Amino acid sequence: METAVQVTVYLNESDKWDAILRMLQAEGVRGASVFHAVAGFNGRHGIHRSSLVNGGGDLPVVLVFVDLEDHVARVLPKIAELAPHQLVVRENVVIEQGNFD
Repeated sequence: METAVQVTVYLNESDKWDAILRMLQAEGVRGASVFHAVAGFNGRHGIHRSSLVNGGGDLPVVLVFVDLEDHVARVLPKIAELAPHQLVVRENVVIEQGNFD
């Protein structure tokens, strides 16, 4: 089993999630996914829900990536520049199955 770091970035649709995803790929991060939420809230703000008529850009988006410590340490400052006031959580994880190839 291999240890790695998982980073979760809590964003909104209007944030630069696509730029973060492209930067992670350009930096050689092993893999990342972006999830569009059905509903959620951030801090003390109200709950935002998706509907067919929403287009305001305030629905939650979660970006998750897993890589080795040195890659994570290199890209975290860039994430801070692209999403300066958003919540970023990092945790040590164990790769139970699969690999980074």
